[in-house]
Amino acid sequence: MRLNFKDLIIFENDDYIIINKPPYIASLDERQADNSQSILRLAKEYSDDAQLAHRLDKETSGALAIAKNPAAYRHLAMQFEHRQVEKRYHAVVNGAHDFEMISVYLPIAQKRDGTQVMIDRQKGKEAETIFNTIKVYRNHTLVECMPITGRMHQIRIHLVCLKAPIVCDPTYGGEFIYLSDLKRKFNLKKDTDELPLMKRVALHSRSLTFKLLNEEVIAVEAPYPKDFEVLVKQLEKFS
Repeated sequence: MRLNFKDLIIFENDDYIIINKPPYIASLDERQADNSQSILRLAKEYSDDAQLAHRLDKETSGALAIAKNPAAYRHLAMQFEHRQVEKRYHAVVNGAHDFEMISVYLPIAQKRDGTQVMIDRQKGKEAETIFNTIKVYRNHTLVECMPITGRMHQIRIHLVCLKAPIVCDPTYGGEFIYLSDLKRKFNLKKDTDELPLMKRVALHSRSLTFKLLNEEVIAVEAPYPKDFEVLVKQLEKFS
């Protein structure tokens, strides 16, 4: 199914587009030559000089900023570099946790194969994330994550350090979440396997705050995609 780029836009002016990126679509073209769509490719079809100012993992949904011209790109790239862009993510994690401005400041290194990361106090790159609890459910928590740096899988590994791995993230020990875990009375049809409530890492880029070219500060919020919304609604309902 081909995505309509216009449908993803949540903010646009002469310089920037902010989209609500759907899950399962890569930010940049992937190395495999299967010609699958990427956000960058769709953005360039929509606006010739489009450049992504940052990227989100393929499974991660939410607010993603795209520059429409070189000056806009430089302006936002510098803000990312100087850590002046405020990024807020929402994650559903395993366990009940009470985080109040908890800062995890632990260096991150990529593992040999480059697909995973680990905490490495010797060779790792500086990384910091701040965590706040939004809502505690029975065995899960909705957490706001504010990455100060932008390392690969930073939020995921830092949450592991707090013994709060993101649900549906087997790479980092996050357990899948099933309706039967939440619902006391649950009857599954005979000879069927229960599917998890969410099939991807439960992480969503909720908002971006940065300065436009005229120095005006803008904050753009991305609504939850369907799978994330369903997960949160079920947690609300049965907690």
